[in-house]
Amino acid sequence: MSTQPQDCSGGYTVPVWLAAAARAALIHLRGEPCTRTQPLWLDPTALAAGAQPQPVPVEAVAPLADGWVLAMACCDPGSDVLDITRGLRLWVQLRWGEGPGDWLALRAGEGVGVVQASGDPCLSAYARQLLEINLRPLVPQGRRLELQVVIPEGRRLAERTSNAAFGVVDGLALIGTQAEVQRSAGPDPLAQALAELRARCSAPGFGGDLVLVIGENGLDLAPRLGLPAGLLLKAGNWLGPLLVAAAEAGVRRLLLFGYQGKLIKLAGGIFHTHHHLADGRAEVLTALAALGGLDGEALQALYDAPTVETALAELALRDGSRAQQLRQSIAAAVEERSRRYLARYGQEAMAAGAVLFDRSRQICAQGPVGLELLTALRDPA
Repeated sequence: MSTQPQDCSGGYTVPVWLAAAARAALIHLRGEPCTRTQPLWLDPTALAAGAQPQPVPVEAVAPLADGWVLAMACCDPGSDVLDITRGLRLWVQLRWGEGPGDWLALRAGEGVGVVQASGDPCLSAYARQLLEINLRPLVPQGRRLELQVVIPEGRRLAERTSNAAFGVVDGLALIGTQAEVQRSAGPDPLAQALAELRARCSAPGFGGDLVLVIGENGLDLAPRLGLPAGLLLKAGNWLGPLLVAAAEAGVRRLLLFGYQGKLIKLAGGIFHTHHHLADGRAEVLTALAALGGLDGEALQALYDAPTVETALAELALRDGSRAQQLRQSIAAAVEERSRRYLARYGQEAMAAGAVLFDRSRQICAQGPVGLELLTALRDPA
């Protein structure tokens, strides 16, 4: 493998580093010289559009026993991004497959998240597309590949994510919907969301209603629950400025729709929700539980639980009605804190409601305003 230094920028999501390492291993498997950068098409439509591949660095490639080739890439989300993937080593083991089957058999090794219900690797559609366009043209007709992915630190780092809340266990998910990392803690996504918000509100026929969806899971779930796609606006972590901007732009009714473990921060007055900047979820949860009459060991168990989801699930096993009461208290507190936040900026006229869903992607709580808005905004069909 060439050791010449290469000028390659970071700023890429995990699927890009996976594809780079897998391609390097495949080049070695083919018996061809392997360099420190791999030319990757990062857009599934790039080949048809005639675009040029982009150089993505890899750190090592080496042969192993039994026909395996090992390759490693070091994830780099970009110099100005706060992300747990910074410096993350991603290993792939690749060899020719035996017998019939699909051209690629992908297995999750240590530290790679799997879907709990099926045991399959948690891999985004974009990640599969990158492997398809960058590897498949290099696989000879009639041959197939076995690919195993290993993330040595994945199991530990997964504890700092919400993977388990959505049924992904044992490690980090290989997800990402585009090549570049979205800087959700920085101002760029806020500017983009504000621009889209203002365009929506100034469009002919705008009726004054908006659903602010927190996260990809919410964006996928909302239409299934009957919320019209035309009302949905994906929010990053800058929820406070978006609330105020929505009111200023003429939104009269706004529904906050998101995962309970994320929206609970608003119940504590935290309106920038990136985990690097603010957390406080355990404190908010236990404060609301104490106000509802919970005390002693049960209250301590809530505080000690690793996630909001776990805390509420364990409480439900002991006292289902109290757990549901607490969930409703969270939703009501989100609405009340949002009302206060808007009032601080002179925007009391906009009604803000909250609807929360859980790890099973079922609605688990709704505030009084949220219940009214959910009923009113759902498509009758």
